[in-house]
Amino acid sequence: MAFDFKKEYRQFYRPGTKPGIVTIPKMNYLAVKGKGDPNPENSEYKKSISLLYGVAYTLKMSYKTDHAIDGFFQYVVPPLEGLWWQDHAKRIDYSRKDDFHFISLIRLPDFVTRDDFEWAVKEAEKKKKEDFSARLLKKLE
Repeated sequence: MAFDFKKEYRQFYRPGTKPGIVTIPKMNYLAVKGKGDPNPENSEYKKSISLLYGVAYTLKMSYKTDHAIDGFFQYVVPPLEGLWWQDHAKRIDYSRKDDFHFISLIRLPDFVTRDDFEWAVKEAEKKKKEDFSARLLKKLE
C-alpha cells in the first residue's frame, strides 16, 4: 500500500475544529511563485500547477525509469498547498484578482535529494517542452 502523507500526518493536513498553533517540522517542497488572477485559462497560476505536478509525478513514477532513488517507496503525491496575498492590503480584495501573489507548493518525500530533484525537472521539461528552472523556487538542502 502506498504511503499517504495526508493519513500519516493528519495533524498537518486535517486540522481540528478549534483554532490552534501547529509547529511544522522542516520539510522539502516543490514551490512556484507567481502573480495575477488565477482564473483565466492561460493564467500564471494554472501554468504553475501544471509545472508542479509535472515534476511531482516524474519523481513519483521514477521507479519505472533507469533513475534509481535511494530509499524510494511508493507514495501518494501530497496535496497542493498555497499561500496567497496582496501587497499593501489590510484585507483581501477579491475584486482585484490581478493583484494576487501566490506561492504554490507540493511536499516532497524526504528521500528526494538535490540530484533527484534536478533529474525530475529535466525529465519534466523534456516531456512538457518547457523551461521549468526559472520558475521553480524550492531548492533542496
